[in-house]
Amino acid sequence: MKETLEALLKEALEKIQAAEDGRALQEVRVSYLGKKGPITEVLRGMGKLSAEERPVVGQLANEVRDEIKAKLDKKEQELEEIRISKQLAEQKLDVTMPGRPVPQGSRHPLQAVVEELEDIFIGLGFSVEEGPEVETDYYNFEALNLPKDHPARDMQDSFYFTEELLLRTQTSPVQARTMEAHQGVGPVKIICPGRVFRRDNDDATHSHQFMQVEGLYIDHNVRMSDLRGILDTFVKRFFGEDREIRLRPSFFPFTEPSVEVDVSCGICGGKGCRVCKQSGWIEVLGAGMVHPKVLEMSGFDPNEYSGFAFGMGVERLAMLKYAIDDIRHFYTNDTRFLSQFKRV
Repeated sequence: MKETLEALLKEALEKIQAAEDGRALQEVRVSYLGKKGPITEVLRGMGKLSAEERPVVGQLANEVRDEIKAKLDKKEQELEEIRISKQLAEQKLDVTMPGRPVPQGSRHPLQAVVEELEDIFIGLGFSVEEGPEVETDYYNFEALNLPKDHPARDMQDSFYFTEELLLRTQTSPVQARTMEAHQGVGPVKIICPGRVFRRDNDDATHSHQFMQVEGLYIDHNVRMSDLRGILDTFVKRFFGEDREIRLRPSFFPFTEPSVEVDVSCGICGGKGCRVCKQSGWIEVLGAGMVHPKVLEMSGFDPNEYSGFAFGMGVERLAMLKYAIDDIRHFYTNDTRFLSQFKRV
């Protein structure tokens, strides 16, 4: 048995040495170390040996197997080094050739607009607050003076999970949650950026998903003139110092009085053109003084505190600022469109 194992070792080493590629080496590995190989057969036949021979033959068989395996691994490494050297010799690189340009990404235009808005309002003393996108009916509607039977809910057709759980239709719930957290003690001065969702047809100016930035300021003796001053400063910093605003009466359930805010057209300078529909003005956002019932539901005494709120669509601001004609461009991931904003 000892002579047999020594002969197997010699034979295997010769075949390993003669192997010229990985395939031949694998055949040697299977032939000698496989389940049907001669070494395995020797180990299976140890039952026929005497008690004195078994440990000697077993030890020798393991030593032979280990040595064959070590030689196989070493030979495999040598063949791999030869293959790599040959490949490098055949595929020489010209290091003097110019490299391939690596495409550089950029901030998404919507993210750039949000960051610009945050910078403006932080500079005006506001802080940034965020909230959940999956919201309860109470914070999305009821806490904002929109009870379940209020007809104004029809303006915000919603994605409901249950009767009390939905994708938020506005970032106003963040305002309600923040007011509630202050437990009736001001001041509260925040903006709330984020995604909102409404069941809407997707076309050039509408999307079922879009972004909003809303603002809220509550303190003693806050007046409509404070709102106008903040919005006028925002418009001049965002659109340019030459732009003006005007306020038009409107209606929102959570503000009273409520206004629509227009900005003078940057194309015609307020003279009238196709972009502003010959009016000289373009609507950009809605605003108003916080309704006393909203203050009261959030724990504030409306006889002691007052405040204003405003809300604007990020996509609309971006479309106006960068002359983008279709809201769907923001969501198609077309690099031809996005690459235009590398300097934004």
